[in-house]
Amino acid sequence: MTDVRHATPVGVTEGYRRISPKVTRDGDIALIDATGVYYEQLNAAVRGAIADGATTVRIEGVNGQRYIGAGIRAPGVRIEAYGTAGNDSAMFADGAEIHVFGNAQDGIGNTMSSGRVVVHGDAGDVLGYGMRGGRILVKGDVGYRVGIHMKAFEKDVPVVVCGGKARDFFGEYMAGGVLVLLGMETQFPEQPLVGGFVGTGMHGGVIYLRGAVEAWQCGGEVGVSTATAEDLASLRPHVEEWAGAFDADADEILAGPFTRLAPMSHRPYGKLYASL
Repeated sequence: MTDVRHATPVGVTEGYRRISPKVTRDGDIALIDATGVYYEQLNAAVRGAIADGATTVRIEGVNGQRYIGAGIRAPGVRIEAYGTAGNDSAMFADGAEIHVFGNAQDGIGNTMSSGRVVVHGDAGDVLGYGMRGGRILVKGDVGYRVGIHMKAFEKDVPVVVCGGKARDFFGEYMAGGVLVLLGMETQFPEQPLVGGFVGTGMHGGVIYLRGAVEAWQCGGEVGVSTATAEDLASLRPHVEEWAGAFDADADEILAGPFTRLAPMSHRPYGKLYASL
């Protein structure tokens, strides 16, 4: 598979044309040229194509436009963005499958409810913020505060799998879901797997790190242990999905040692609040 992580520069928002992009159809596939098009007009074209019956929307020339796939409630629809997806792409997404063939900026999957996002490159900060369901798979590195405020309810369990390394506050204030960091596809082999404050304020869910983490890197609210055979069995389907998306070997990935982080309390800051 071609490595596209460095193929497209970070986008800008100045100088974009506030005109509708050209949309062509090839059967059930809608083709959109986003070159120089402002994000509002681009996203209106995406919604229009889906309303017209397209099951695949292929967007070329993406260069930092925001909100791609945001609020789309369309199970079975696939959106493909070629280039660098801007902030809050897939925000409030509910059912669609969104592929970014390049890098993604901040806030990807913000409050996402269901569906799948696959980033064939790196992603920025606050990935999966408040995510309530669905899956996000990132081939490479991610930024700060990934998985912050992730939550789960009954059968809705969000999953984020990152193939590279992460910065500080990984899994901050997690209330549910599964957060996985593999440390394999990275631009920064000399850096630690993850930064500091891992799991700070965490009160639900589970974090798996492929490798070791120092005590000083972790928030005081989490317990740190070596993943057991039972843990690895529950982790396997998520690793297999990531491996399938990026042509990797799941067994080879799972052969590496994993560290498990889980909250020690469901109310870590209870003493800070007044009781009646």
